[in-house]
Amino acid sequence: MATDLNALGTPEQLRDPDYTPPLAKAVPLGIQHVLAMFASNVTPAIIVAGAAGFGFGSNSPEFPNLIYMIQMSMLFAGIATLFQTIGVGPVGARLPIVQGTSFAFLPIMIPAVAGLGAAGLGGLMTGVLIGGVFHFCLGFVIGRIRFALPPLVTGLIVLMIGLALIKVGIQYAAGGVPLLGKPAFGSLAMWIPALVVVLVTLALKFFTRGLVSVAAVLIGLIAGYFVALAMGQVNFVNVGRAGLFEVPVPFKWGFEINWAIIIGMCLMAIISAIETVGDTSGITKGGAGREATDREIEGATFADGIGTAIAGVFGGLPNTSFSQNVGLISMTGVMSRHVVTIGAIFLIVCGMIPKIGAIVSTVPINVLGGGVIVMFGMVAAAGLNMLSEVNWNRRNMVIFATALSVGFGLQLVPEALQHMPRTLQILLTSGLLPAAIIAVVLNLVIPQDDSE
Repeated sequence: MATDLNALGTPEQLRDPDYTPPLAKAVPLGIQHVLAMFASNVTPAIIVAGAAGFGFGSNSPEFPNLIYMIQMSMLFAGIATLFQTIGVGPVGARLPIVQGTSFAFLPIMIPAVAGLGAAGLGGLMTGVLIGGVFHFCLGFVIGRIRFALPPLVTGLIVLMIGLALIKVGIQYAAGGVPLLGKPAFGSLAMWIPALVVVLVTLALKFFTRGLVSVAAVLIGLIAGYFVALAMGQVNFVNVGRAGLFEVPVPFKWGFEINWAIIIGMCLMAIISAIETVGDTSGITKGGAGREATDREIEGATFADGIGTAIAGVFGGLPNTSFSQNVGLISMTGVMSRHVVTIGAIFLIVCGMIPKIGAIVSTVPINVLGGGVIVMFGMVAAAGLNMLSEVNWNRRNMVIFATALSVGFGLQLVPEALQHMPRTLQILLTSGLLPAAIIAVVLNLVIPQDDSE
């Protein structure tokens, strides 16, 4: 969004998180933050529902659960963002940090619910709740564990998240799980809307500026949606059935202990916490030209955890800080946390209206596939960017090679662990956790090569 900074406030005011710009400027800036993360925020719920068997095109009687999960994605992204911007006691960085549903947990969640339908959601949400409590507790020690996660480790983990999800993007663009094995899967009719999304997104990202560039994925999805609509691929039946207002239901799918999910969520919480530390530092550097304080980093981690735990109670997925909004703050030069608070309130209102979730659920799976091809590729690219900071000596190359080979190999050939207990299968075939554990342990055990 092209912004007249002089109309917003003085340079000192714009660097102050506690400053509130004039409302006429603050409201569109807040909506801009929501638009930048909207597609990424609701996508994990859609993918989890697809893996469970009641996603797009499944014709499952459990499909309303997907609409509810989309609602909860919006509602608890807004609530978790308020924890960050307004804060409650030690909880919250009181910075313009936008929270949203995390892609990082998908490699754990997908195999955990695969083919189980809504019956798998009780164990999943219990894992989200307990993982969130664990994540909250990390706030007390986050400063002391950062040494074990240098760019070699964090870059590899982010790269593995992207690699684990790229298959999902291609599968969706070709028609998704419901069409697998059928002639329609991978047909030109499926690929045309998906490719429109990719091409429009790239064109807007690199040949426009301001809000249009920031919201390129969202606008690309809208373009693909209209192409799919013209091709007769959009179904509005569920919009008519959806209500106008719905209150979240605690433990909607019950409470069930599934140790594979709980362990996976707790381990991934460490990765998510480190990501939030990076985003918090990025916001203070880009918006205020300073380093983040220990209190801000601790508060951001507390908010991450409590936001995730509460989301789990009501049927939402794990929350984390959204990195794309870090760049947005650097671009606009507006550090006001109250601007982001306005965006959070907008998300909360959307999350209380089932009609909005139902409208989102009309997006055909191949259209979404075009969007996630770009999004998941960007996750992998972000990992490579982090790895560019690594000194690629012999020691680091061996650590990276070993962790990548084992992690990615188990992801490609999950049958290699078919004789393992179900819990270990879920944890190890994600590829993410074995790669992370190997990288952390080897990095701590193998001595530095001083000669290099």
